[in-house]
Amino acid sequence: QVQLVESGGDLVQPGGSLRLSCAVSGILFSSYNMGWYRQAPGKQREFVAGITIGGIRKYADSVRGRFTISRSNLKKTAYLEMNDLTPEDTAVYYCNVARTSLPGDYWGQGTQVTVSS
Repeated sequence: QVQLVESGGDLVQPGGSLRLSCAVSGILFSSYNMGWYRQAPGKQREFVAGITIGGIRKYADSVRGRFTISRSNLKKTAYLEMNDLTPEDTAVYYCNVARTSLPGDYWGQGTQVTVSS
C-alpha cells in the first residue's frame, strides 16, 4: 500500500532552520507530484509548497524565499528546507502525493514543527 512517512520536525528557536523529509513507498514516485501542507492549531490545513514530476516548484506567499522544496526520485523522498522560521510557522507538516493536481489522496501522518524561544 501507499505510505508516506514524514520526519525532521522539532522545536526550534525563531530564525532557526529545519529540514523535513517525506519517504514514500508503494507508488512509482517519479510519476507523482509532491506537496507539503501544514495545519496549525485551530486552523485549516494549508498548502505550503509543491514540486511537479518535472521539477517545477510552487510556494505559498507566506513561505516564499524562506522554504525550498526538493525531491530525490532515486531515494523516493521529498524534502522541505525551512529557513528563518517564525512562530507563525508552528504547525503539523504533512506531505502529499498526486498523479495530477495537488492535493492527492495520500497523506503522511505529519511531523510537528514548533518555533518558540
